[in-house]
Amino acid sequence: MSTLLIIFYFLSAITLATAFLTIISKNPIHSAIYLVICFFSVAGHYLLFNAQFLAIVHIIVYSGAIMVLFLFTIMLMNLNKEDEPHKNIASKLAAVVSFGLVCFVMLAVFIKAIPKIETYRTSGQDFQSIKVLGKVLLNEYMVPFEFASVLLLVAMMGVVLLSKKEKSIQ
Repeated sequence: MSTLLIIFYFLSAITLATAFLTIISKNPIHSAIYLVICFFSVAGHYLLFNAQFLAIVHIIVYSGAIMVLFLFTIMLMNLNKEDEPHKNIASKLAAVVSFGLVCFVMLAVFIKAIPKIETYRTSGQDFQSIKVLGKVLLNEYMVPFEFASVLLLVAMMGVVLLSKKEKSIQ
């Protein structure tokens, strides 16, 4: 077994474990820390693909800016278990349906995606340059790129909706 394959399996185990811990953790601060570790392991995958620029940008943008925003939102919400109202069955059903639709869309994107590794290898282009990377991202992968931005927006809206306190009528 090669060293790169061992590193890949190790990073994959860390990514999956910390993503799972992010979801099941009761403490939102611990979830955010697990998510940062997950982001760093994904950056390690980028390094394995010899995409150093993407790895550094991923660490700066996600582990830096986005996680600071999430932590600021978590601290601003002041989540207390005593004050948290129980969600009704309609909101739980809406969350499950939304999750199913997102999974369906992601699965459809992955099935329709055709790898173009051979054409890139034979073209002799340097994919480490920012100019080529920008053209590839904003031409060939425009829809997944925009889908990721919409997914982040929906996640922020979900955090706001989850943090909303129900007003009691007195």
